[in-house]
Amino acid sequence: VQLQASGGGLVQVGDSLRLSCAGSGRTFSGRAMGWFRQAPGKEREFVVGITWNGGTTYYADSVKGRFTVSRDNAKNTVYLQMDSLKPEDTAVYYCAAPYRQYSETPFAEYIYWGQGTQVTVSS
Repeated sequence: VQLQASGGGLVQVGDSLRLSCAGSGRTFSGRAMGWFRQAPGKEREFVVGITWNGGTTYYADSVKGRFTVSRDNAKNTVYLQMDSLKPEDTAVYYCAAPYRQYSETPFAEYIYWGQGTQVTVSS
């Protein structure tokens, strides 16, 4: 069971990045997907979630209106489009999947984790 996050990098304030998270069929199929982030010295934050069919999404207030989550189930991939990036978005971003399948909510106990990708926003 593996999740592979990619797409991080060093950008300037106001720039955009798109993160991708590819999973195996067994990990991805029928599961919600979440993006979390952790900045140095801070707790991990649940940033974005999307249900297995994309029907319901969740955005933390800190990213609402700037981040967009989507998924392509045929490719076992979830995307996080990040626009208007701010220095406070700097963190390691992780994708994750819960044990439960076919839930109608992206709020779940996430137990499968990708390795993380660093996003640094420079002012």
